[in-house]
Amino acid sequence: MSRAPHVIVGAGPVGSSLARILAGDGESVIVITRSGSAPGTDSITSIAADASDPEALTRIAAGAAVIYNCANPGSYTQWERLWPPMASALLAAAESTGAVLVTMSNLYGYGPVTVPMTAQMPLRPTDHKGALRAKMWDDARAAHEAGRIRATEARASDYIGPTLPVASGLLARYAQSTLAGKPASVFADPDVPHAWTAIDDVARTLAALGRDERAWGRPWLVPSNPPVSVRDALRELSTAVGAPEPRLRVVPRWLLQTGSLVVPLLREVDGMLYQFDAPFEVDASETEQTFGIRPAHWDQLIATTARAWQQRVQP
Repeated sequence: MSRAPHVIVGAGPVGSSLARILAGDGESVIVITRSGSAPGTDSITSIAADASDPEALTRIAAGAAVIYNCANPGSYTQWERLWPPMASALLAAAESTGAVLVTMSNLYGYGPVTVPMTAQMPLRPTDHKGALRAKMWDDARAAHEAGRIRATEARASDYIGPTLPVASGLLARYAQSTLAGKPASVFADPDVPHAWTAIDDVARTLAALGRDERAWGRPWLVPSNPPVSVRDALRELSTAVGAPEPRLRVVPRWLLQTGSLVVPLLREVDGMLYQFDAPFEVDASETEQTFGIRPAHWDQLIATTARAWQQRVQP
């Protein structure tokens, strides 16, 4: 079997968008998923494999120029079990094949902040999920600095976009109710400004990082539009498709914390709500200036996202 210069682990919204972008640029692409069910084309090959198996990853990625980590292993409650072996296998595969390792990550590692985040801001996580992602980058950076691999990382805020499942992420979960004309129970203050990152902007950033050696050895933030509160984002989504004005009910923090005693996922959500307790802003101007990537036009993004999400919530 011939090998592709671009190997993508994960076929969620980001991995699928990245595969389409690379294939559209004339690149050959392999997408690895556990089921092998990612859609294939003449330029995209889908392969079933366990991404936590370093030998399997190394075998598939032989001859690859870039390995992209776009995996999202299960729910928050499974991260501590699933991420470490997968991250270790990706490092091993990158070292064995000589491929650049490009990791899709998030902003959890910065912890609570009071100013717009930049890529070079120190990582100070307050939640175990942020600590886990910070360690993954520390390990990759150490391997890069030791000359064992070439590595970089893209960090994005909460996703928005038409390909995002309606039950994935807090905004999409809220919209699942509001676009259907139902009240939504929201966590934290819905009127605090928050950065949202378009899925295609994440993919475009990953593609740039994998093919430009200026990116290697450090992290980069994905360009995002100016912050918009949860309430305003839901209102704009509703307006775009003629849905009723969103009705929001804020879940008291004490009630969420009480529920987290018996529902582990609620405990994981509670650990990240600091992102909605104060303005959550991103300064990705360095990425924009270096690679020429600009965030998606907000009004168009809202319109396409609202139409796609509404179609999925209609009975």
